[in-house]
Amino acid sequence: MTKGHTRSVAIVGAGPVGALMAVYFANRGWKVHVYETRPDMRLPENKAKIQNRSINLALSTRGLTALKGTGLALDELVMKSGLPMRGRMLHIGQEGHLVSQDYGVHGECINSVDRAKLNEDLISAAEELHNVEFSFDVALKRADLDKGTLELENKLTKETVKAKADLIVGCDGAYSAVRNSLMRFLRLDFEQGYIPHGYCELSIPPKIGANGEAEFAMDPEHLHIWPRHKFMMIALPNPDKSFTVTLFMPFANFEMIHNEQDLLKFFEEYFTDAVTLMGKDLLIKEYFKNPKGSLVMIRANPYHYKDRCIILGDAAHSMVPFYGQGMNCGFEDVRILDGLLSEFNVKATHDEGDNSLEKALQAYTDRRAKDLKAICELALYNYTEMRHGVTSPVYLMRKKVESWLHLLVPTKVIPLYTMVSFSNRPYSEAYARHHSQGFWLGVAGATVGLGTAAGLVLAGFKQRRHLGELRDLMTAAFVTAASSVQKLIQ
Repeated sequence: MTKGHTRSVAIVGAGPVGALMAVYFANRGWKVHVYETRPDMRLPENKAKIQNRSINLALSTRGLTALKGTGLALDELVMKSGLPMRGRMLHIGQEGHLVSQDYGVHGECINSVDRAKLNEDLISAAEELHNVEFSFDVALKRADLDKGTLELENKLTKETVKAKADLIVGCDGAYSAVRNSLMRFLRLDFEQGYIPHGYCELSIPPKIGANGEAEFAMDPEHLHIWPRHKFMMIALPNPDKSFTVTLFMPFANFEMIHNEQDLLKFFEEYFTDAVTLMGKDLLIKEYFKNPKGSLVMIRANPYHYKDRCIILGDAAHSMVPFYGQGMNCGFEDVRILDGLLSEFNVKATHDEGDNSLEKALQAYTDRRAKDLKAICELALYNYTEMRHGVTSPVYLMRKKVESWLHLLVPTKVIPLYTMVSFSNRPYSEAYARHHSQGFWLGVAGATVGLGTAAGLVLAGFKQRRHLGELRDLMTAAFVTAASSVQKLIQ
C-alpha cells in the first residue's frame, strides 16, 4: 500500500449484518463493496423467487443500539413497522388456556420485525452512501487472504469475477464461504452441530372485525407460545394483522405426519385453539408446502486473520433462535468491531507500518469470544424453558421472586432475560451474574413457597378442590430449596 491509500473492504453477504456493516465502514470513510449470492431482494421480480425460510425476528436493545449507532436514525426507520411485544402469552393445555407473562417489571418490550423489510431497508440505506457499492448474484468461490483477492462467480453468466480489498469481512451466514477460506490460512477451531428438532413456518391470518376491517386474531402485544414439553409452537404479530407461526419439534415427530388426517389429528390433540385460528385448509396447505428447516449451531475461533479478514454474525456463531438474539448479537458484533476500530485509532487511510487494524481485529477475537460462547449456550437453554419450563411451578415461583426482588433492589437482582434482552451488558457477564444470583433466589423462593404453604394450611386450606394447588406449591418450594443447596455445594 502507498502512503495515504484509502482503505477498502469487501463484505461478503448482504443480509442484515452485512448491510449494517457496510453502513458503519462507509461512515468511517472506507471504500465499501458488498457481494451477495442472491438476487437483489428489493426488486419485484425477485421477491417471489426468494423462498420464505426465516423465522420472524425479535429486535431488542442490542440490535436497536447498533442501528442507532449509524447516526442515520435506522432504529427509528425499522421501528416504524415493528410491533412491540411486552411478554409471552402461554396457550396452556389442549384448549389453549391463556396465561400472560411479562418480559420485564417496567413494561420492557421486544419487537417483532419482518426480516425481509428490515434487510431491504438496510441495503437501501447503505446504497445511498456514496462510497458503497453492491453486487448481486455473485458467489464467492475462494479468497487469498494474504493478497486480499477474491474470486467470485456470476451466477447468471457463470463468468469469473475477480476483486481485491484491504479487508475481507464474512457476513455470509452459517455456511460461510469466507470462513472456509479463513480455515486455509490459520488453525481455526470449528464446531458444527444440529439439534434433533426442526421447524416449519405456518400462519394465522387476520380476522374480519365487526366493521369489516382486518383485525388481529390474538393479542398482538405478546409473543404467543404453545408449550408442549417436548415441542412447542410460537406466533409473532405482523403489521398486516397476521401472525407468523413456527412449529418446533423433533424431526421424528415431523416424520410421523404423512397426510392431512395425521396433521389434523396431531393439531387437534395438541393445538386445538390454533386450528380454529389458522383454519384447517390454510394449515394443511402451508404445512405440506413449506420446508421443514433444520437448526444448526456454529462455533468458530479465532474470528480474524492478521489485518486481512474477519467473520461476523452467523458465519462466526450461528445459534438456535430461542433467545431471539441471533440478529441482535450479529448487530452487536458490528457495533463492537466499530468501537474497537475507534479505540485503536484505525484511520480510513493507511500508512506504511500502521498495524492498528490488526490490533483491533485481535482485540475483537480476544474480547468477544466469551460473550459469543455464552449467548450460544443461553439460546439452547431457553428452548427448554420455552417449551417446558414456563409451565413449571418451580420456574413460576422463581420468576415471581426474581421480579419482586428486582423491584425492591434493582441494582442487586436483575433477571437474566432483562440483562440479555434489555441491556448491552456483555453476555458472559449476564450469564455469570445469573448463576451468582441463583442460590439466593432459590432460598428466597423456597422460603416464600414454604411460608405460603404453611400459612394456607394454618388458615384451614383443606377444601379438596385446592389440594392439587397446595401439593404443587409445596413440591415447588422443596424442589427449589433442594436445587439451591445443590448449587451451593457445587
